[in-house]
Amino acid sequence: MARLVVIYKMPKDTAAFDRHYANIHIPLAKKVPGLTKYDVSRGPVLAPGGASGVHLVAMLHFDSMDALQAGLASPEGKAAADDLKNFADGGVDLYFFDDGAA
Repeated sequence: MARLVVIYKMPKDTAAFDRHYANIHIPLAKKVPGLTKYDVSRGPVLAPGGASGVHLVAMLHFDSMDALQAGLASPEGKAAADDLKNFADGGVDLYFFDDGAA
């Protein structure tokens, strides 16, 4: 199994971010080929000392690193990536890894 972790930093307008994310971005992302599961954080994202500066964390699941990379390279993956500029004005970090599960 492979994972894509997307960390969205605090946007300028959280309500606008949330609307766009729920109504436009999630439907785009769910069309990425090979995606098997899509998790999104609920409530505040905290650090050990309290506030983190992170608004939302998404974790996208794929069967393999090859499936993840193919999904990101697909037209649907590119459309989801291109959409980031439309709402993630606080910044976004993407990380992907193989979790070693068979």
